[in-house]
Amino acid sequence: MVSSKKLTQMCVTFWVAVLFCPSVQSHLQVGFYRNSCRRAESIVRRAVRHAIHQDRGVAAGLIRMHFHDCFVRGCEGSVLLDSTPSNKAEKDSPVNFPSLHGFEVIDDAKAKLEAECQGVVSCADILAFAARDSFDLTGGLDYDVPAGRRDGIVSLASETFSNLPPPNFNVDQLTRRFSDKGLTQEEMVTLSGAHTIGDSLCKSFTDRLYNFSGTNSPDPSLDSRYAASLRKSCPQDSTDPNFEVPMDTRTPTISDVNYYKDILANRGLFTSDQTLLTNIATAREVKSNARSSSRWKRKFAAAMVKMGQIEVLTGNKGEIRENCRVINS
Repeated sequence: MVSSKKLTQMCVTFWVAVLFCPSVQSHLQVGFYRNSCRRAESIVRRAVRHAIHQDRGVAAGLIRMHFHDCFVRGCEGSVLLDSTPSNKAEKDSPVNFPSLHGFEVIDDAKAKLEAECQGVVSCADILAFAARDSFDLTGGLDYDVPAGRRDGIVSLASETFSNLPPPNFNVDQLTRRFSDKGLTQEEMVTLSGAHTIGDSLCKSFTDRLYNFSGTNSPDPSLDSRYAASLRKSCPQDSTDPNFEVPMDTRTPTISDVNYYKDILANRGLFTSDQTLLTNIATAREVKSNARSSSRWKRKFAAAMVKMGQIEVLTGNKGEIRENCRVINS
């Protein structure tokens, strides 16, 4: 019988030391495709690199897409499925449409993988690899992604509302929503750092600019000069629902800790960002992350690996989709 100490040592299979085998029964493996599709991860990385070269914003989209996939039915690729005449899928929920993007990158990687090793690499794993590569290629770091996920066959727009945290959540609501998925409050603060890259639609935060909590006034926690700048970019009477602003005011295409520095300057774009200063523990994490980019990047990688194991399908469960947008016939 293996001792608990020996088991712990066996679980630490790579530097982030986050597989925590005793509590996760996902049966995912680093290097899962080593024998069945040797170039799988490099094919995905090339597709992501090409896409980022064309549009830097796609990196944020892919990281967010992985998050939105994992929080609804687990990390099993349900967010990639298209709607049908009889079913509205997750991607067409108001939570995801039109803001969620990067689907064509997954399509590109899948097509190349099907040409190389047909029916082997799941869409859920492609998305996990793509999120990792997006972080790394925008100045984050590379990390090992345990794989072996299989694809789900159900995608319901209605399930997004009760699983994905909206941008107006307070710290207690965020903590509960992440806890429901097996993630700690510290990991919630760490993963919120994904807002260091990418843009947001104005409609996600305009209540903070014009009618915070029904007051017909701006959110008093928002830096006044930043609020004025946002109002110029997001006019109250605009009829264009697609106006966007960067989520990080300093380096919106680089994965760094300026997101946390913005929060400390009362320039968190969403209520769910600025609320991190209203709790002693989360405020401490914000300050700690702001001080060390390298430490936050390591923590982010570890949290992504843990998140990537939420309710995965393995073994004979699910399927390996031929096309990430539709279930196999």
